[in-house]
Amino acid sequence: MRNIDVNDVIDNATFTRFHWQVLFWCTLIIIFDGYDLVIYGVVLPLLMEQWNLSPYVAGLLGSSALFGMMFGAMGFGMLSDRLGRKKTILMCVVLFSLTTVINGFATTPWQFGILRFIAGLGIGGVMPNVVSLMSEYSPQKSRSTLVALMFSGYAVGGMMSAGLGIWIVPNFGWEIMFYLAVVPLLMLPLIMKFLPESVAFLMAQKREGEARSILQKVAPVRQISEMDTLSVPLTTVSKAPVLELFRGGRAFSTAMFWIAFFCCLLMVYALGSWLPKLMSLAGYELSSSLMFLMVLNIGAIFGAVGGGWLADRLSLRTVLVTFFILASVSLVMLGYESPMWFLYTLMGIAGATTIGSQILLYAYVAQYYPTNIRSTGLGWASGIGRNGAIVGPIIGGTLLALALPHQMNFLALAIPGAIATVAIALVGRRFASAPARENAEVSLATSN
Repeated sequence: MRNIDVNDVIDNATFTRFHWQVLFWCTLIIIFDGYDLVIYGVVLPLLMEQWNLSPYVAGLLGSSALFGMMFGAMGFGMLSDRLGRKKTILMCVVLFSLTTVINGFATTPWQFGILRFIAGLGIGGVMPNVVSLMSEYSPQKSRSTLVALMFSGYAVGGMMSAGLGIWIVPNFGWEIMFYLAVVPLLMLPLIMKFLPESVAFLMAQKREGEARSILQKVAPVRQISEMDTLSVPLTTVSKAPVLELFRGGRAFSTAMFWIAFFCCLLMVYALGSWLPKLMSLAGYELSSSLMFLMVLNIGAIFGAVGGGWLADRLSLRTVLVTFFILASVSLVMLGYESPMWFLYTLMGIAGATTIGSQILLYAYVAQYYPTNIRSTGLGWASGIGRNGAIVGPIIGGTLLALALPHQMNFLALAIPGAIATVAIALVGRRFASAPARENAEVSLATSN
């Protein structure tokens, strides 16, 4: 009989069919998530025309889903630490898919905004939980790459939304884009069957038999038998898990993560909501404007996967600082007239370093916090960041209403990138007492 360290088994496992399964289903859920979120930027030009919306009202409608995402990320993030990742993910998928389908029947801005808020609860709630699940099952040597690869599904979903919008919206109306959100509901039985529960949660619930069965799939070469006992580091679920984010020398880094999330999401959602409209006002046709949105999301895929690969070889902090600098520079240059090929290149770089940075931020936070508060840490970083996502579309609407020169619009969107650069550069800089430095798990994460 052996005593098996659960974390050691997962950290040192080789990539197996089970890992592919977790990666596939988590990525698929994020694809649905990305599609449902980016859909607003695709239908916005037509909605403004049909409902005679002012830029201010359009900005508020764009922020309605983001308000929901803020509360969903914080609420469902903490809930999953108690109910389990799988159950919480399933709840979120049903919530955002069903509400998005109903959204296609909205006939007034009020109905549209309320339904988008409810959908946002599910969209925001699913993100920290799939990141936590993927991070928990990833071998340590490829954790950043796998989390980034999984989260690149967000960009794939956005790209699908933009691609379908190029020919569906002008020919069939905006409503059908929302009806297509029924697909995740149809796939729900498969997700329920194949998506695994968190091993840490199973162990906390004394469901050692289920945990052992999963570990046998994670590392079949370890030949874990029924006679072996499983152990995990002793952790407790605090009655106030949010306070744990500020203990053990984590307070300053937690604040820096929140600032970086705020600034990054401001850039991402301002671009996602207003990019087609900004480019239309600059003289480009609707189809070309939507193509810019597609290129933005294509760039995000390369940024996420390439950034994750680099992070496993360098460090997450180094890659993120570099990405935020490139994001600011590319956004400033997009405001000036250039050849079309150069604009597409800049748009791809902007997508790689804004949406890609958002994805890498999730990976960084997931590795920074201990397992017992990981979803709480992700949920609150994402939830606080949603304030930036809420402000982003409103700022976009305000900039349009002010009728500023084209280059000033993009300059305003580049400023948060500079702030995020400083914030990430300061993550892990310790201002705590010496005992706090002895937290091994945090020290390992901050070395990234």
